Amino acid sequence: MKKGSDRASGAPRDDKQPGIVVLCVLTCVLAVAGCSLAPPHQAPPLPVASAYPADTGESSGLASAGLLAPEIAWRDYFADPQLKALIAQALAHNRDLRTAVLRVAEAQAAYGIQRADQFPTIAAGIDGSRARVPGDLSPTGRALTSDQYQIGVGLAAWELDFWGRVRNLKEAALEAYLATDAARHAVTVSLIAQVADAYFGLLELDERLALARQTVANRETSLGIFTRRFEVGAIARMDVVQVDTLLQQARALVAQIEQARAAQAHALTLLLGAPLSEGMQTAKLDDRAVPQDLPVGLPAEVLLQRPDIMVAEHQLRAAGANIGAARAAFFPRITLTGFFGTASAELDGLFDADSRAWRFAPSLSLPIFDAGRNRAALQLAEVRRDLAVVNYEKSVQAAFRDVSDALSARRWLGEQVRIAEATLKAQAERARLVMLRYDNGSAPYFEWLDAQRDLLTAEQQWVQARRALLSSKVRLYAALGGGSQDIAAPPVRPKP
Repeated sequence: MKKGSDRASGAPRDDKQPGIVVLCVLTCVLAVAGCSLAPPHQAPPLPVASAYPADTGESSGLASAGLLAPEIAWRDYFADPQLKALIAQALAHNRDLRTAVLRVAEAQAAYGIQRADQFPTIAAGIDGSRARVPGDLSPTGRALTSDQYQIGVGLAAWELDFWGRVRNLKEAALEAYLATDAARHAVTVSLIAQVADAYFGLLELDERLALARQTVANRETSLGIFTRRFEVGAIARMDVVQVDTLLQQARALVAQIEQARAAQAHALTLLLGAPLSEGMQTAKLDDRAVPQDLPVGLPAEVLLQRPDIMVAEHQLRAAGANIGAARAAFFPRITLTGFFGTASAELDGLFDADSRAWRFAPSLSLPIFDAGRNRAALQLAEVRRDLAVVNYEKSVQAAFRDVSDALSARRWLGEQVRIAEATLKAQAERARLVMLRYDNGSAPYFEWLDAQRDLLTAEQQWVQARRALLSSKVRLYAALGGGSQDIAAPPVRPKP
């Protein structure tokens, strides 16, 4: 009889379940349609001039024709096959880039955790308990032993996001993830430029070393000739000593360049993340290794495509979302907890028709007194947003300077290369003429020594100027965000 009355009393409660389901659905809809208290995002105006400085040669304020640097893949920009292979090796093995990639994965996982808070957490559970109450605590005065078993699914405390607190925290995590991915792009662009610059530096040292070794061989020959002349009494001992001094200076230069080349090779190896290939061929600097002319474009359309500017912008968006979350803390917080399953005092009664059990427990919390905690949290979020604005503006100004410096270097280093080439031709002709005059006895010996020293210096400076020009073109490519569109994106972009 008791069991039958339980069924009868349980029927009305079962009839109310559709109303509870409707209430849950309505609350879900309200949660999804909740408002957001975050300020609307508005990027600050670019705190730089609308055109590059006049000393760069790009001050016309007109957009350049052709593809801009971010649209040119690094494989298309660099012509040297050996350099392309080195860059590919660095992209595969460089540890800094690996760290940046792992940072992206870390930020993506953090975003996934934060995004999950938007949805209810439902878990299945099985509970069982057995308890004994002593007689002096029992209402009947006798010791009681009771059993309780329960199985079902439960809803953990799920916050109804009426004010957008959870959604804004999710948005901040998303922007942090995107900022980390943009930072990976920045590391990749920087790595490409560093490898190219280190490679050109190695070629410069190889070419300077070859010139210095050739100078050593020529001066060894000259020393033999002057020694024979001294032996037959044609010249004084001082002339032989001076030629030997020139020879030792050239040998010292060879040793210095050898040391610099070893250090440059070690630096390139560190960038590659793996040993240099033994099959790497010694090559000379090729003035056509990178394009002579690279379209620059206007600052407004170029700077915003740089990965580091994208990092600053995502950080600014994240700061705005955090303000919305801080504002929402002033409003009531509603959470839902629920359970649906079966419960029984006997294990074999869990699946009886009248063992159905459910629990629905909404909770509302309204901050009344927190000693100013929420106000301070909002002030902190607003200050961090202001810091993000300053960081964004600073990043834009630094990028503008990078591009301006690279443009100026490309312009004036090109002029220096032409001057160095003309100087080298003049010094080579001067050395030839002085040698003829000295052999004919119409020029003093010290004039010949000066001509030889100046020729070696001119050769070294010419190679250094050519390498500096190539490096300036690489820096310009990187400063303009070159190749950033060619970098692979993450496998899966997170869902909002």
